[in-house]
Amino acid sequence: MSWLSITLTVDAADVETLSEVLLEAGAISVDVTDAQAGTAGERALFGEPGEPASAEWELSRLTGLFEKRDSVLENVRAALQAAGLDPAVQIATAHVADQDWVRATQTQFQPVHVSSRLWVVPTWHEAPEPDAINIVIDPGLAFGTGTHPTTRLCLRWLDANLRGGESVLDYGCGSGILAIAAMKLGAAHAIGVDIDPVALLAARLNAMQNHVQIEFIAASGGAPEPADIVVANILANPLKMLSPLLARMTRRGGHILLSGVLAHQANEVEDVYREAFELQPLQHEDGWVLVSGSRR
Repeated sequence: MSWLSITLTVDAADVETLSEVLLEAGAISVDVTDAQAGTAGERALFGEPGEPASAEWELSRLTGLFEKRDSVLENVRAALQAAGLDPAVQIATAHVADQDWVRATQTQFQPVHVSSRLWVVPTWHEAPEPDAINIVIDPGLAFGTGTHPTTRLCLRWLDANLRGGESVLDYGCGSGILAIAAMKLGAAHAIGVDIDPVALLAARLNAMQNHVQIEFIAASGGAPEPADIVVANILANPLKMLSPLLARMTRRGGHILLSGVLAHQANEVEDVYREAFELQPLQHEDGWVLVSGSRR
């Protein structure tokens, strides 16, 4: 089967109405993106927790996916007219060939070479270096596949600094990738904590897939014992709010790793943690930073 995508660029006020029009005209899906993405006008739709969020894009690109039929365009224009909208609005169309969508998605995720001895490898790939430390993680509903700079920053720190035998706490564990890496790098014990039950389930499955024993618990279950290394790859505002808790969960002389922090947010995060930690120089990648330090 082949498909036809129909795209309209619309003002913010028309997004909801036009989405319904496309669905009523037979679209099997409708997605909305920033029409100014990739330009100086691009902006984030949602802010961080604790910050005001933009409610909508000034201009949105609506794309409906339809089964390819001769009458599709006529149906869309008729639906526009029935909704009291201009049926002569500019419409862009593109033919979408049918394909193996699972395989097409998989091709977007290749093995990630994190450091000289550390790889993140999806299950459908052979490990490029079988003798390396290979972390097997598939993309899913939980954050953490090794492709994001914040994850790589944390992984490289663990690779360079774990000596073996440490206890590690991964707060906001997502897929569990950092706790799994710590165990494969020689940690004696690791715990992952998250507020999302889906993430905890994914993390447990990923740990089984990597043949490591890790305890994954809900954040509401109470604070674990202080650990030698605490890593939290979240976002700047939650990291600031969690600073007293994360400090308590880091043993004296232990280390903390904080990521999910943009370069322009680094100073404010450091200011919050400086009283309890001797901070190290920032590590940077693609506009993101890793804040690290040792517990006083």
